[in-house]
Amino acid sequence: MRLSELSGKEIVDVKRAERLGVLGQTDLEINENGQIVALIIPSVKWFGFKKNGSDIRVPWRHIKKIGADMIIIDIPDGQYEDSGQ
Repeated sequence: MRLSELSGKEIVDVKRAERLGVLGQTDLEINENGQIVALIIPSVKWFGFKKNGSDIRVPWRHIKKIGADMIIIDIPDGQYEDSGQ
């Protein structure tokens, strides 16, 4: 799958039933082999201002399904990672 095919898909957490963002508004953490390691999702923006000030890091292993319109993730409770950015 190409990066251009992923762009614009909504990222949804299946356990929290919550929309986290849209790929294209997120950053990708890529290793030296060119593989995606994690998605870095910015905190929710409200009128251009960041809310909470921290980003969410979603390791690739927590991505369960990539569909036509969305990416479903399943992060175990209490394991949201703060990227510190």
